[in-house]
Amino acid sequence: MPVEPTRTRRAAEPGAAAREQTRRRIIDAAIDLLERGGRDAVTTRAVADAAGLQPPALYRLFGDKEGLLDAVAEYGLTRFLAAKQQIEPTPHDPVKELCDGWDSVVEFGTANPALYSLMYGEPARSTTAIRIGFEHVGERIRRIAAAGLLRVDERLAAQIVHASASGAVLTWLSVPEPERDPALLVALRESMITAVTTRKPAVREAGSAGAARALRAALPSQGALSAAEQQLLREWLQRLSA
Repeated sequence: MPVEPTRTRRAAEPGAAAREQTRRRIIDAAIDLLERGGRDAVTTRAVADAAGLQPPALYRLFGDKEGLLDAVAEYGLTRFLAAKQQIEPTPHDPVKELCDGWDSVVEFGTANPALYSLMYGEPARSTTAIRIGFEHVGERIRRIAAAGLLRVDERLAAQIVHASASGAVLTWLSVPEPERDPALLVALRESMITAVTTRKPAVREAGSAGAARALRAALPSQGALSAAEQQLLREWLQRLSA
């Protein structure tokens, strides 16, 4: 009968909602403990007590403590990406757009030290965060390359941006608060910009490297070439841009 699946589905909805609500309550409790006491404060017993639940509820939803920490890191990534979406795009100035994105990473890290350290300080746990971060940086790098302002290869540029931002945050957090100097963050950001971009369009400079990078960045939007032709041209441009 067609009515029965509908009834079953409707009956299951409150249970699914309650499960998600409980899951979120546990994650919120874990984040609060993490921010107040660091990673060691996040024990299954402490999180269960803070959430007003018994430990078995935590095990059913997350498996173990590591599963819970993975969920916390995932939530932190979601919160970070939501914050980045609030940045006003500046397509007419791709270098400024890169600076704004770099600043947003550093601001999030310095405002959420324990959460950021969990997301980026443990290689096995930070794989997803780093991959998504590279995707977002890659889009900005590609716009810089298309404008003829990229000094190095796109992949290397993305790695430099990521390394400078994460290094800036982790170094900042390792320094005692009275000794922290905001000039460090400004200097690292400017060093990053100098390393990956040019002060004037690279296509105006002598040589083929800048023009090759700009053309390679624009290739995906071109429809005049076949996939095979694009692949061949991309290989040639890769050699020239090096």
